Amino acid sequence: MRSQHIDPKRYDISRKTDFNVNIQEIVMAAYEGIFPAIATPLNSDGSFNEQAFREVMEFNIQAGVGGFWVAGGNGESVLLDDEENMRIVSAAAEVNAGRINNIMHVGAPTTERSVRMAEHAASVGAEAICCVPPFFYSQTDEAIVEHYKAVAAAADLPFYVYNLPQSTGVEVTPDLMKKIQDNVPQLAGLKHSSVNFANVREWERMGLKCFIGSSMLMLPALTIGAVGCIDGPPCAAPELWVDIWNKWQSGDIEGAREAQAHASKFTDIMREVGVHSGTKAVLTERLGIDCGSGRLPNPPLEGSRREEMLKKISSLGINPVAVPSGGD
Repeated sequence: MRSQHIDPKRYDISRKTDFNVNIQEIVMAAYEGIFPAIATPLNSDGSFNEQAFREVMEFNIQAGVGGFWVAGGNGESVLLDDEENMRIVSAAAEVNAGRINNIMHVGAPTTERSVRMAEHAASVGAEAICCVPPFFYSQTDEAIVEHYKAVAAAADLPFYVYNLPQSTGVEVTPDLMKKIQDNVPQLAGLKHSSVNFANVREWERMGLKCFIGSSMLMLPALTIGAVGCIDGPPCAAPELWVDIWNKWQSGDIEGAREAQAHASKFTDIMREVGVHSGTKAVLTERLGIDCGSGRLPNPPLEGSRREEMLKKISSLGINPVAVPSGGD
């Protein structure tokens, strides 16, 4: 059954995004700012809740985000099968419809699976793709480069490396990145979720668009060459990170510091309760739609822990969004 149309005027946080722009003229420049790693809402039976997903996307678009990181870590992609991930990518492309930039994650342990998902992403209108290194089995640098060559060529779109060594067991070093850069013409940049913060400067020197993978480090990363941030907590409170970005862009450094400190308090709360179920609980509360919980074995957030978390975020001024009556 086809999902209902989402009214793009429904969610009103602090401002509306002006869509009257020529996206094709600014597409490359627009790969910057806050790109929430969007959560995957689930139904009570654990299946993908596409309608809620579409609502979450629209909520974030109206908040002024620069784009989305789709079917990544916060989207629990490794706990979903390939068909589910491709359905998520298709829905994201349809909702976006060229308004901003989606970066679709197509990572998998095998090249064949990643290539298949990359081809699908391109076929449904993705603006860009991203991919973790092949994981579980240790691979040589040469094997990783060949994997990326095949995946990037399958979509032939701007390609982003997902550097997530704490989960994949593979650290994308500057030396490895240089090999990738020399062999993957589609390479545009990366999401850098490594604890090696100093490499942000190296990626900038290599001419790569680096998104920092920690929402608590967005502002520090911007000061040494990052172009934005990709992380899970911003998908539930996007206005906090849009505020950081806007103040940074306007030269209000002190204001950006204050905004970062405020946003980081929200990330702290999400980490305390578990980001996957925490962000979905916040979205459920703010949007008035059931986004479910994490997919097992990710634990649910229930009872007093959930209520205490909601009290904490309310104290930060993160409350349900206004839903104008009559779709105005």
